[in-house]
Amino acid sequence: MAPVLSAQSVEDNPADTSIVRKNILQRFLDYFNESNKPKSHKKFDVSFIGGPHYSSDTQLGVGLVAAGNYYMRGDTTSLPSNVSLYGDVSTVGFYLLGIKGNNIFPDDKQRLEYNVYFYSFPTKFWGIGYENGKHDSNETKFKQFYVKGSLDWYFRAAKGLYLGPGADFCFIKGSDIDADYVYLWQGQRLHTTTVSAGFTIKYDTRDSYTEPHKGWLLSLSQRFSPKFLGNRYAFSTTHFKGSHYNKLWKGGILATGINAKFSYGDVPWGMMATFGGSSTMRGYYDGRYRDKIAMDAVVELRQHVWRRNGIAVWGGVGTVVPSIAKMSWRKVLPCFGAGYRWEFKKRSNVRLDFGIGRGETSFIFNINEAF
Repeated sequence: MAPVLSAQSVEDNPADTSIVRKNILQRFLDYFNESNKPKSHKKFDVSFIGGPHYSSDTQLGVGLVAAGNYYMRGDTTSLPSNVSLYGDVSTVGFYLLGIKGNNIFPDDKQRLEYNVYFYSFPTKFWGIGYENGKHDSNETKFKQFYVKGSLDWYFRAAKGLYLGPGADFCFIKGSDIDADYVYLWQGQRLHTTTVSAGFTIKYDTRDSYTEPHKGWLLSLSQRFSPKFLGNRYAFSTTHFKGSHYNKLWKGGILATGINAKFSYGDVPWGMMATFGGSSTMRGYYDGRYRDKIAMDAVVELRQHVWRRNGIAVWGGVGTVVPSIAKMSWRKVLPCFGAGYRWEFKKRSNVRLDFGIGRGETSFIFNINEAF
């Protein structure tokens, strides 16, 4: 049997190429129309999205994300597990590749969270401490190569309560530094390797990992980085995260979040507490403000508008200090902004945010909510 649409028939009837174009376009549209619908018949539901983007730090770039949802064998009662493979390249020489996910075991008795990524980035540095960060004259460019892996294994102790061991690995290398600005690193080594181990206690009643509408998340993580693990700098870190999600009206969610990271000991510059970037204190350059302690709080209103479209507005405050005794209201920085949401997969959004900080702004393209 001859094919329905042969090459010769297209040549004889150019108008018939519209059939091919329509089929290709229709498949493309159908793919995105169906991407946010759960596919219970699939053991692994994966979708792809990518395209150009612009941000204040990486400039013009192209990103690609492959996001998948799945259930462990024989389990359909827990939240779905998720995994994302993500990559990015930009015009300033930035490149990134990573994989992250949450594996939920049957009946939600155990959870495995992981994130492994590396990037190379011509970035900026202002020094250590609030006073250095606030002065534009301290800004200097350098190249940073960064590799990080983190793993947490949780065991359910009670309904919503999880605890378990965790470990981190981080390699940071700074290069191409202007000799006139080396003093900003305060004599520390420009490349460090940090191996950490510890534990995390988490109370989690969220109805979704990626786009919660209700529930609580309270997490306390302790990491130790002693010299006997091969670390040149010995220190420890305590990290608290808290967030609450509440439905206000149809399509309206109020999300509140608190972050506090405390570091003790001989902390290397690349492992100090910071904020900024795509998740905390959006509007600030990631890492501009860094010290042994960083704290921030945010309130965000998320509103579904129409079909797969939504918007968000937020406001928050944050600060960095070397110790609690050095805290001061004059060191508190504000942030606020607004963003657009498009539901890429069920309860998983593409996020476009514009953040405003004190004296700077940022544009962010990312997957899933900031917190």
